[in-house]
Amino acid sequence: MSVMDTVKAGYKLIALDLDGTLLTEDKRISDESKKWLRYAVDHGVKVMFSTGRGLQNAKSFWGELGLDSPMVLLNGAEIWEGPGRLRKRIFLPRDTVRRLHKIAVQRGQWYWGYSVESLTNEDAWTPEMFERDWMKIGIGSHDVKMLAQIREELESWGTLEITRSAPINLEISVHGVTKESGVREVCEILGITMSDVIAMGDSDNDVKLLQAAGLGVAMANGEEHVKAIAGAITASNSEDGVALAIRKYVFDME
Repeated sequence: MSVMDTVKAGYKLIALDLDGTLLTEDKRISDESKKWLRYAVDHGVKVMFSTGRGLQNAKSFWGELGLDSPMVLLNGAEIWEGPGRLRKRIFLPRDTVRRLHKIAVQRGQWYWGYSVESLTNEDAWTPEMFERDWMKIGIGSHDVKMLAQIREELESWGTLEITRSAPINLEISVHGVTKESGVREVCEILGITMSDVIAMGDSDNDVKLLQAAGLGVAMANGEEHVKAIAGAITASNSEDGVALAIRKYVFDME
């Protein structure tokens, strides 16, 4: 039996952001990351996504890794107990979606949304879309000052959770819905606590989860304020940062 076979995992759950974290810049999972994620699963550690993506563009990575674990999608607005096993969806009120749409259109900014049926951007938006149920709405702008003004207005409503996955966007869901709230529910499903979780991320929408996890790991390519609150910093998403963090912090291997 090798040393690697006798090693004991330090955490029970690995919660991974996708873009800027697990995925490389060309949106792939590196072979090294796959190797260490499989190693973790083989040693009894659950591996999950905690991502702003929806099922429409996260499902393929779930399948690629062959995971049967819970997933937190849309920044916590959609929680799955496993492939094909939906636990919860949290919808924005339809009148709120109309108000958000109106603000984006009036300010001349781009927008998109995740419903059960689709990921829809402004080019495909039709009046019928207002009859759908939406879990997350996004507003984007290259005018950072304009984006800050929109965020301030939306925060004044007191009913929304507003974060971002890049400096040029806002991600909007029901107040209290975050990656942290989603992972807490996954912990309940698995019968573990947040102290058993190692979470990794790079953006503003990862902050609350990184602060609440047993260990929050920021990517070297992450935003500065994310790295400032993290318990540890690993290499970038282009340098197998996830694999290195699993080796070091989950299995205590240098």
